[in-house]
Amino acid sequence: MKIDSIRNEYSFSGLRKQNTDDNPFNQFEKWLKEAIDSNEKEPTAMAVATIGTDGFPQSRIVLLKYFNENGFVFFTNYLSGKGRSIESSPAVGLHFFWPLLERQVRISGVAEKTSKKVSEKYFHSRPLESQVGAWASEQSKEIESRDYLEQRFRKFSSEFENEAPSLPPFWGGYNVVPQKIEFWQGRENRLHDRILYKKLSNNEWEKIRLAP
Repeated sequence: MKIDSIRNEYSFSGLRKQNTDDNPFNQFEKWLKEAIDSNEKEPTAMAVATIGTDGFPQSRIVLLKYFNENGFVFFTNYLSGKGRSIESSPAVGLHFFWPLLERQVRISGVAEKTSKKVSEKYFHSRPLESQVGAWASEQSKEIESRDYLEQRFRKFSSEFENEAPSLPPFWGGYNVVPQKIEFWQGRENRLHDRILYKKLSNNEWEKIRLAP
């Protein structure tokens, strides 16, 4: 398979430092809205990168559910691979890629568990089957077969037949408090635009341009 010649030229837009918002969260909100409006298939999808307990970096795709100036929130099983990694080392990276807009956003920050109230509110907003699935799946654990998983799903479906599932004690949210947020816009000749926001000790943000 010959793949070294696969190449797309980027010419959708440019990104100038003076045209970006001084607040990175406002800039992110603007770009996220444009990603949603552009019909990106999964505009809230992001890669979450952690340092695994074996010392190797690990990355997986999850969905962003909330964000504000306190951070970026996603939900998962706390006993999963990413949950154990975060417990060991809370420094994480988030990565959004919006190919239709030729854009990326990279975030470096520290993950902390959300409150139980926040986790419960989101958990009970999910479809019933997803709530049951959270109980049924021992996420990241080796299992013997697909049948085993489906049996567990039927088991918990039966248990919650007459009552709403409660929040599993091993399931909830993480809020990633950012230290750096980089906005990347693809440009011609691989001379891409990169604007980096760095959080300062006074909680203000410094905005700088990086070479591509």
